Amino acid sequence: MNSQLLTRCGFVPSADCYSAGERKWMELTQEWRGRWLASLLDRLTVWKVTPDQVTLLSLAAGLACCGLWAYSSVAGLLCLVLHVLLDGFDGPLARRQRTASPRGSFTDTMADQTVVTAVALTLMFSGRLGVLAGGGFIFLYAVVALFAMARNALRCPYAWLVRPRLVFYAWIAVELWLWPGSLTGLVWACNIGLAWSAWTGFLAIRSGLAKRNSESQYGGHTSRSGCA
Repeated sequence: MNSQLLTRCGFVPSADCYSAGERKWMELTQEWRGRWLASLLDRLTVWKVTPDQVTLLSLAAGLACCGLWAYSSVAGLLCLVLHVLLDGFDGPLARRQRTASPRGSFTDTMADQTVVTAVALTLMFSGRLGVLAGGGFIFLYAVVALFAMARNALRCPYAWLVRPRLVFYAWIAVELWLWPGSLTGLVWACNIGLAWSAWTGFLAIRSGLAKRNSESQYGGHTSRSGCA
């Protein structure tokens, strides 16, 4: 599919995976973090640390969790905490350096998706997470992220999208020390919400594509909102 056909169907050149509600909350919290961490962000700028480098460090920490898990679940969990903390730095740093871009947002999204998948697989292989629940979680999480990007490209974003990534990570500690065997049940509950988001996203994308195709065929003007 070439760029002209994408344009006729109503796609815009770039799209991230944030819902409208997430975007407002993300911008607000990044502004807060930018104020609280101003001195550190300035120091990182002086050291020529880029947001992409922070994203890669966050990715490495998340993958290190998987590599260390077989030897020490505590060390693995600490690496996962480091991943989450670093993941909160790249956005404010990009805003501070005035380098925020769709490319950086996409890189961050793919890094997060990679860690979610790797952690779920690690827990499945270690017996802490059921195979069906974990496989469904990986699949649905990826589909919802893809549909969110498609809906943003069609200019009809999700109004709000709850991503269970941090709840999933936090529950690993519950699984280890407070309630062994509970992680699979939590993931099944997350899968229900993700499945609903995937279904509503699918319907919205079909509606949006049909509307854009009709407008392109009959010479209508593209509206601001592409989905019914």
